[in-house]
Amino acid sequence: MNEIKEISSLQNPLVKKILMLKEKSRERKKSGLFILEGQRELELALKGGYEVDTLLFHNALITKEAILQITSHLKYAVNLISVSKEVYQKIAYRETTEGLMAIINSKSHGLDELGLKGNPLILVAEAPEKPGNIGALLRTADAANLDAVIIANPKGDIYNPNIIRSSVGCIFTNQIATGSTSEVLNFLKSKNIDMYCAALTASGSYTNVNFKKAAAIVVGTEATGLTQEWLENSTQNIIIPMRGEIDSMNVSVSAAIVIFEALRQRGF
Repeated sequence: MNEIKEISSLQNPLVKKILMLKEKSRERKKSGLFILEGQRELELALKGGYEVDTLLFHNALITKEAILQITSHLKYAVNLISVSKEVYQKIAYRETTEGLMAIINSKSHGLDELGLKGNPLILVAEAPEKPGNIGALLRTADAANLDAVIIANPKGDIYNPNIIRSSVGCIFTNQIATGSTSEVLNFLKSKNIDMYCAALTASGSYTNVNFKKAAAIVVGTEATGLTQEWLENSTQNIIIPMRGEIDSMNVSVSAAIVIFEALRQRGF
């Protein structure tokens, strides 16, 4: 049985480390660790093959027995730490929470590590900046059971706590890779995957595209769209016809519309 330690001081070095991991991308990359909160998120991370370094819990919100049950099937030792109310309030994101936080070992997300089979359908997002949008894209990808999500020219690391929170754990249920635009383009070409790029110019309606072959649906930022490099290499630019005054929607909404049209065509 894992020994359970206790922390009650806000000055404890581990408390300071957790705050650094929450706030600093550089610290997450340097240590290879990140923070998650919540039992559902932890269960999804474990199901996705992530390894837990430390579990912290506040026993007024979750019992020691529940923590031991969560860790009972793991084949490696986990640091278990009971924290005081003051410490938990300091390190937690949410006021309404299950009393559980974890320090998790991150994974690498190289393009060559993607396991693509058969006739893949992929979402590519170029340089997404807002954690809420990234989280929503990951939720859409999970709902559609896409083969992979690729982030081209990432502006930060995917283990930003706001991305984990807004994705409701779907960061752990998707195959995710990152790379520069050039690297992603070369990867897709090497796999003979067609690229359908959301763009306002030289575009045809997304409903007129045949998504039945291996395909990547490529979206850019709401502010600037896709870079010229994507538009020059696109199999076909696509657009969602608008009936109102504006010419674009939230990127996650647009992606969802196109993704589920692709699934419709594929008979899902």
